[in-house]
Amino acid sequence: MPAAELPGMPSYGYSLMCELYDPNELLAQAARAEAAGFDFVTISDHFHPWLFSQHHSPYAWSVLGALAAQTERVELVSLVTCPTIRYHPAIVAQKAATVAVMSAGRFRLGLGAGENLNEHVVGRGWPPVHIRHEMLEEAIEIIRTLWAGGYHAHQGKHYRVDDARIFTLPDEPPPIYVAVSGPNSVALAERAGDGMVAIQPRAELTRPFADAGKPRYGQLALSVDGDEARARRLARELFRFSAGGWKVQSELPNPVNFEAATAAVREEDVAKEIPCGIDADRHAEAVERWLEAGFDRIAIVALGNLDRFFELWKQELRPRLDSLSAAATAP
Repeated sequence: MPAAELPGMPSYGYSLMCELYDPNELLAQAARAEAAGFDFVTISDHFHPWLFSQHHSPYAWSVLGALAAQTERVELVSLVTCPTIRYHPAIVAQKAATVAVMSAGRFRLGLGAGENLNEHVVGRGWPPVHIRHEMLEEAIEIIRTLWAGGYHAHQGKHYRVDDARIFTLPDEPPPIYVAVSGPNSVALAERAGDGMVAIQPRAELTRPFADAGKPRYGQLALSVDGDEARARRLARELFRFSAGGWKVQSELPNPVNFEAATAAVREEDVAKEIPCGIDADRHAEAVERWLEAGFDRIAIVALGNLDRFFELWKQELRPRLDSLSAAATAP
């Protein structure tokens, strides 16, 4: 039995970043990730990239359809989709059901309250966070109702659905994992979700879900390159958008705003959060911080030299992490 399938063992995923690559390259990376032994792949769902240096932003759901056909074993996870403004929740329900059927039940739907960066493009404005939470919870209710089969109508505070039915449904509806960043979103995820997603390794975010035995997804970045200076430079160039924290990330509307907001971020600032280089111990310690915070599904964003990353992952990093987890769970 593979280590990740042992009771209590964490699983590891590879993050496909639509902001960084064109769709064909994303498909090629997914094939490499499956061959390298990753347990799942995640995909970001953006209209815009965070920064101009990222260059790309293909439609994630087209890529998910191709991933369902191309992959055989890995779970597929949207990390995360906002089902409130850019997409109507009925459309999210339909396309998630389709991908679940195409992947023979390997799809998991990650949902969140979204970012202005992506949602403002359809001209419906950007509401305050408490309204976004209301919209997300109502959207999840609509999605689950439509997955139950049959015709449904809904007239809620934020959405209307008129006599809608999804005709192509999977045998079992995919689980819904909700993005969290603080007490209010944690409470929402407890009420409406089957698990949680977070981008900060904070135990207070995972604790309610660990107590309930629900999945806890976390995502971190590693910058791998034999030249550590180049790894640090790339980490800043591609990932400094995260330096301001979620309250900034969710509010700025365009890459030009993120460029301005992060202009003063230094390489050393980013390197404090993103391990750089090829030292397997350094990368393993970063992953362990997430495990210690209660996450049991870790998605890794690979920056830098992908050949070196996959080599490091297969030969050193995954065996080391599995060994540590096996020792921690041994009777």
